[in-house]
Amino acid sequence: MSDLRPLDDDSAYRALQTHDARFDGRFFVGVTSTGIYCRPVCRVRLPRRENCRFFGHAAAAELAGFRPCLRCRPEQAPGLSGADAARSLAEAGARLITHAVAAGEQPSLPAIAERLGITERHLRRIFQAHLGVSPIDWQTTQRLLLAKRLLTDTRLPVTQVAAASGFGSLRRFNAAFAERYRLTPGALRRDAAPDTGPGVRPLRLPWRPPYDRAAMLGFLAARPLARVEAAGDDGWWRRTLAVVHHGQTLRGWIALRLEEDAAALEVAPSLAPALGTVIERVRHLLDLDADPARIDTTLASLPVPVRPGLRVPGCIDGFETLVRIILGQQVTVAAACTLAARLVERFGEPLVTPWSGLERLFPDARTLAQAGAEAIGTLGIVRVRVAALQALARAVDSGTLALHPAAPVEDTLARLRALPGVGDWTAELAALRVLAWPDAFPATDAGVVKALGGLKAAQSLPLAEAWRPWRSYAVMQLWQSLVDRPEETAR
Repeated sequence: MSDLRPLDDDSAYRALQTHDARFDGRFFVGVTSTGIYCRPVCRVRLPRRENCRFFGHAAAAELAGFRPCLRCRPEQAPGLSGADAARSLAEAGARLITHAVAAGEQPSLPAIAERLGITERHLRRIFQAHLGVSPIDWQTTQRLLLAKRLLTDTRLPVTQVAAASGFGSLRRFNAAFAERYRLTPGALRRDAAPDTGPGVRPLRLPWRPPYDRAAMLGFLAARPLARVEAAGDDGWWRRTLAVVHHGQTLRGWIALRLEEDAAALEVAPSLAPALGTVIERVRHLLDLDADPARIDTTLASLPVPVRPGLRVPGCIDGFETLVRIILGQQVTVAAACTLAARLVERFGEPLVTPWSGLERLFPDARTLAQAGAEAIGTLGIVRVRVAALQALARAVDSGTLALHPAAPVEDTLARLRALPGVGDWTAELAALRVLAWPDAFPATDAGVVKALGGLKAAQSLPLAEAWRPWRSYAVMQLWQSLVDRPEETAR
């Protein structure tokens, strides 16, 4: 049994009886009388205890011969958090495979093993020991669940769905569907909700409760990026987005709203082929895969009131966010937003959207790498910051630096620190927001220092040992404590 599921079978059945959303994605239940597996939040008739088999993840359920429920849709369940990947090489490998599949890539097991610093044979062995499945089984499940989502939520032709989910041919795609799901892709689409027109249907991305919606929206609203992002009076947060998919850059927009138990997501039709990547980025931005039950108890010793369900805001684009972090060195949040807006105005590509004022893409790495240093400097960005931005852009454009949650943290941070103008503060914020590392701690950050009563790094680092491996969440609690105190100004 996978160690991803911390419950014994009787406890899992009790969670199933109450449809407890805190365990959503932490286990799945296969019902032997129907051959279907569900999330613990599924609202179908409760199966008899003797008909239930419990699995730590979807791949194990599918390997045992169960196919996904069409009602609760296991592909929508919260996934692995960064802390899961930190616990073992198996979870880290699973996260790498999941990221690659979401991007429509066909991950190479030798390449993944090399990224983890182990042999391919050892990768197979630890997958079997810790997850109960092989890396190929995990990969196949992720591809099929992505394909199921594309078939249900978009009107992409089946041939495009097969390609977008990483299958090399339509024949192999159909064969995998028949073997695992005992369905054809066309039959699944006919059973989906009625067609509402071209493009992507509105999506729901659930989280594990509690979720501090006000804090997340407040964080995003306090860091506006003119012409790229906008928070509307209607409760929707919108932005432009470019995604590289199968070597092609797709351009469009997304719209988000935090509802009672899930994020509502709308996606431009132009981004439909890259829906897996878009969903993964949104889940990262909103930290939807976190497990508050594990986190909040560890932070009880914080010297500030702990807000339940406070999440770590990630990012939609790692390069963009790291550029904004560099621009924020030694200046206020508002000043950093102003400088970022000037970059957009000067170098951002125009884009037509349904909303006025939302009309440009953030400049990509190649654009900033090739821009003249003088042209960037005329925007009011100091010389040392210009050098840091262009070094970062060249590293990302050349492929020597990957900025996403599945990137290896230690290697990525070492590469970042080797760039001019990138110190510990910048690297720790990159780990916290770009790499989704749950244990980042920028001890020299002005907000952290203020919230801790003026403690310097030499004093706060030993104190923060009690908050491991959730120091990123401790940082958010410290920052939020400044926001909650009207007399303080949060950094």
